[in-house]
Amino acid sequence: MAATDHTATLDAEAAKDATAAPREPGRPNDLAGLEAGLDALDSVRSPRTPLRETLRRKVLPPVTAVAVVLVVWQALVWAGVVPDYKLPSPADVWGEVRTAWLQGTLLDSIWTSVSRGLFGFLLALAIGTPLGLLVARVRFVRSAIGPILSGLQSLPSVAWVPPAVIWLGLNDSMMYAVILLGAVPSVANGLVAGVDQIPPLYLRAGRTLGATGLRGAWHIVMPGALPGYLAGLKQGWAFSWRSLMAAEIIASSPDLGVGLGQLLENGRNNSSMSQVFLAILLILVVGIAIDLLIFSPLERRVLRGRGLLARR
Repeated sequence: MAATDHTATLDAEAAKDATAAPREPGRPNDLAGLEAGLDALDSVRSPRTPLRETLRRKVLPPVTAVAVVLVVWQALVWAGVVPDYKLPSPADVWGEVRTAWLQGTLLDSIWTSVSRGLFGFLLALAIGTPLGLLVARVRFVRSAIGPILSGLQSLPSVAWVPPAVIWLGLNDSMMYAVILLGAVPSVANGLVAGVDQIPPLYLRAGRTLGATGLRGAWHIVMPGALPGYLAGLKQGWAFSWRSLMAAEIIASSPDLGVGLGQLLENGRNNSSMSQVFLAILLILVVGIAIDLLIFSPLERRVLRGRGLLARR
């Protein structure tokens, strides 16, 4: 009986020692703990910035800049540095805004230009993206078309307005042609630059895994080229907007309606500097709004997805 108790005691101590003994590295439990630790690191999120801090950092600086510009502008008017017919006061421009709003022409002018600009940019996106992929991936096409795209990108968009009017007449097709000729090279060159920045190892790994042709372009090339492609899109929109304004200023017709460019030209014809300033401010505001509402969120999302921007 004593021998049996002694044996049971030894077995219990052995089991206790085995439990207390350190685990050898490489066991499944250790790997699970390591994975859990890595997952915990990945799940760490930066605290959200308080609303007050966001307003102080992002809203206060531009508001302060606008206020300073208005103060300097009004001071120049009071000082009489420039005659009134050349430099209207902020109050005169605000009166022009109020008049256009009451007449119902303000929003119509904005929508006429914005709708044309966005539709033309979407057409440029649909044409420039496959063209950029073709130039980036086919050596012969790159040698043949690459220099032409670079030359077209440096050509002022206003140069396309006279031939577009002669070819297509005074209609919306002419406007879209000018937008395409100004924006497509920027979109294509942006994508080409993005593809050139993809590490060759990614492309070889994709081909090894069977991602070739359209599948490789969708899963490997486009995600890898996204930063450069997005920069090309922003530049393409800028060229689209500038091309449209040039076309609206030069080509005028009742059938085209009154866009912001035509509003600017009408102010010049009427010698109304307040209307000229109104058109300039509206063109500037629309360009800033499109960037803040569309391109800046896309850029932040891309940078955040690549770990280059802290989560806010």
